[in-house]
Amino acid sequence: MKRPKLRKASKRLSCAKRYKIQKKVREHNKKLRKDAKKKGLKKHVKKDLGVPNSAPFKEEVLREAEQRRLQIEEEKERKRQAKKEERAQKRKKEKEAAVKETDPSAKKARKDTTANKSEKPSGPNKSSKQHLCNELNKVIDASDVVIEVLDARDPLGCRCPQLEEAVLLKGSNKKLLLVLTKIDLVPKENVEKWIKCFQREFPVMAFKGSTQIRDKTVKAKRRRVVASNEVLDKSKGAACFGNDCLAELLTVYAAKTQSEAALKVGIVGFPNVGKSTLINSLKGMMACHVGITKGTTKTMQEVHMSKTVKLMDSPGVVASPSNSAASMALRSLQVEEGQESVMDAVNTLLKQCDKSQIMLQYNIPDFKNSLEFLTLFAKKRGYLQKGGVPNTEQAANTFLTDWTGAKLSYHCKVPGSYSLPSYMTDAVVTEMQNGWDLDKVKEGNKETLKGVKFPNLSSSISFVSRGPTAGLLTASATPDEPPSTEKEEQHSDEDDEPEQTESHETEELEEPQEPVTDKPRQVQFQSAPVDISLSTVYTDDAYDFNSDFK
Repeated sequence: MKRPKLRKASKRLSCAKRYKIQKKVREHNKKLRKDAKKKGLKKHVKKDLGVPNSAPFKEEVLREAEQRRLQIEEEKERKRQAKKEERAQKRKKEKEAAVKETDPSAKKARKDTTANKSEKPSGPNKSSKQHLCNELNKVIDASDVVIEVLDARDPLGCRCPQLEEAVLLKGSNKKLLLVLTKIDLVPKENVEKWIKCFQREFPVMAFKGSTQIRDKTVKAKRRRVVASNEVLDKSKGAACFGNDCLAELLTVYAAKTQSEAALKVGIVGFPNVGKSTLINSLKGMMACHVGITKGTTKTMQEVHMSKTVKLMDSPGVVASPSNSAASMALRSLQVEEGQESVMDAVNTLLKQCDKSQIMLQYNIPDFKNSLEFLTLFAKKRGYLQKGGVPNTEQAANTFLTDWTGAKLSYHCKVPGSYSLPSYMTDAVVTEMQNGWDLDKVKEGNKETLKGVKFPNLSSSISFVSRGPTAGLLTASATPDEPPSTEKEEQHSDEDDEPEQTESHETEELEEPQEPVTDKPRQVQFQSAPVDISLSTVYTDDAYDFNSDFK
């Protein structure tokens, strides 16, 4: 039987009821937003549309985005682990404090321990020059092979004649090997010329370390994006070139020695040249701490690379105050020691470069001096203080970080008439090259240069090198007094004339310097009678208001 058609109820509402419902909905949504704001919940993030296919450099943009995402995840994981350790230490301290409060005998023991601590002398300062020199000498004495790490952007300035001479004086049992790091920041032609120049003295290896090595003790997160081809894995920061050839070279040399003990390889050089990164790349894991700031490595650290080879990390060589201002700004980093301001260091580095190349590198207009450059650079990067005032100090720190870290591309030209140092005789050269497979070194360098992506010569800044940098190997050679005014004038003249030959500079750096003694200087002032009466006042230029202004 067919049901009769029933009339549906109307959905119409009175205006008062409809407005009341709308008001209730608004209040409810407002309450939800307040609660979410208190809890710190974020809104729904819009879906990323991605990079269109028509955009230029799409692969590079995707690669940089993936690198940035991995860095953010690593930073979050590091902070999470640090918080866990802090909580664990806090709980441990609370438990110990609770036990000590309940036990009366623990109070007496605590008093005795505090008294003993006050009597014990304080430990040595690990940041002092004496401690750094002692640790460096320990590495040189204990090592069978010494690897001097050179920054490929200024390899001649990274060489320390005092360090090389000290290694050669130890005897023929020690071998010295040169490794050019950060080659991906230098044009290929420049790297090849430096390798040919240094091959006349020691075996030279080209190396490009990996800056994205993870700590294997920390469990890595699962990746959301998995690369089908290995484009993301072989990015600029993750790729490492030259490590296999160097590891094989050391292993073969360790087998030739035919000793039961492992071959000890000391890694030495100036700060921020890539010593710890070299060890991490050879080991394949985060074995040594890496940082841009000077003094990250303060003590000798042993790392087992294999059963037959043992690596030893060392602190950076302490630069002598007798060096030029440009060498001190790049090697010694006097800004961190408080001996030089950030503005002075930036001004020194800008004098050694071409202004047009700096303008193209940082994409800023023409500038007259270093202060104007830092002002434009701060506006470009958005380093602004309250009221829109450019933060020039932050801009100067960023500029120095680019130069000392592995970011900025600059290169130094190979000198045309480069003469060997006085300590490098023909017998020493043959002895240092004896025992190494030089053909394998050349083949390894060719493979490394083929795989690395080098910058163009036009996009790299040409920098004027000041020759080898003098270093300090003994604490007694550290002068507390600043250099004399005559040396400062000589260095300023050198800065104004960058076209001098490198041979003269090396001769000046190798001159023995007289020890500086700290003698208190007393300045005596002679008192003279001064007449301050009104009659002695000079009034020729004074105005006479009765006659001059009528």
